[in-house]
Amino acid sequence: MSMELEIYRALVKINVPAADAEAVANSINKEIDKRYTLHAQQLASKSDLSEAKVEIIKWTVGSMFAAVGLFATIVKLWN
Repeated sequence: MSMELEIYRALVKINVPAADAEAVANSINKEIDKRYTLHAQQLASKSDLSEAKVEIIKWTVGSMFAAVGLFATIVKLWN
């Protein structure tokens, strides 16, 4: 059963006229759709996440090599 139908039935059960119950259920459904549409543009797709993962790995490996090189330089200068 859809949420819209559940809301409609709940309202009718507490003696809200059917037309008003339908209007309320439709209004709630429209607001949910608006919010979903607004936030759907901000959601990441699988390909977005895949690309981000590759970038994170590249930067992590590069940072590790840089840190090892810096440490080696410091050790050489120290001795």
